[in-house]
Amino acid sequence: MTIEPQFFDARDGVRLAWREMGEGLPLILLHGLFSNAEVNWIKFGTAARIAEAGYRVIMPDLRIHGSSEAPHEPDHYPPDILVQDLQDLVAHLGLADFDLGGFSLGARTSVRAVVAGMRPRRLILGGMGLAGLAGWAKRGQFFQRVIADYDSAKRGDDIWLSVQFMKTMKIDRVAARLLLDSFTDTAPALLDALTMPVLVVCGDQDQDNGSAGELVAALADARLATIPGTHMSSVTRPDLGEAIAAFLTA
Repeated sequence: MTIEPQFFDARDGVRLAWREMGEGLPLILLHGLFSNAEVNWIKFGTAARIAEAGYRVIMPDLRIHGSSEAPHEPDHYPPDILVQDLQDLVAHLGLADFDLGGFSLGARTSVRAVVAGMRPRRLILGGMGLAGLAGWAKRGQFFQRVIADYDSAKRGDDIWLSVQFMKTMKIDRVAARLLLDSFTDTAPALLDALTMPVLVVCGDQDQDNGSAGELVAALADARLATIPGTHMSSVTRPDLGEAIAAFLTA
């Protein structure tokens, strides 16, 4: 299924894209690093399954990803710029009552948005553990190495698959490096802001962002859904959409 993007201008004038599917209660879903809305949510049927459950699924392409612009000027990448972009999308669409979720970077951005004051009714954190929030600096070093060794990585290197994914997705490396520098850690104490019901959904072979169980234990009202797959493969399975739809309609 092909869904044409719609566009709006963020507060700094950067043109950003989003796609929609379905009607009903709004759910904003944020994709993972170096992915986009089409690959993360549409291609494998996740958005369609959630839309069938009665939701208006709103899926932005994060800055530098997909159909959104990827500026090279450092001024376009202040700390938590993706949170600002999410706030601008919510304002552009006039949303007052909505659910929010994401996978990997999208989950991290969703948490940062709630810490900054956004109040969705429910929150969905996919492919995320406690270390992926509190220990971003270490994870960020890995991705900076992916960019630095983009042309020299060899099959078998720990960064090989990430480099291949970047190439497939045609990610702008200059913009990607700037975006990575805009990310900050989320201290466990800040998770007290997550007072709404939270679904943590993670592949049974996914430890890329630490322990999903530890994240659930750190939250006031969270439940864990374990689905088959690794960090890369779990988003391709129907189990992801089923788990999200079950949480939203419970």
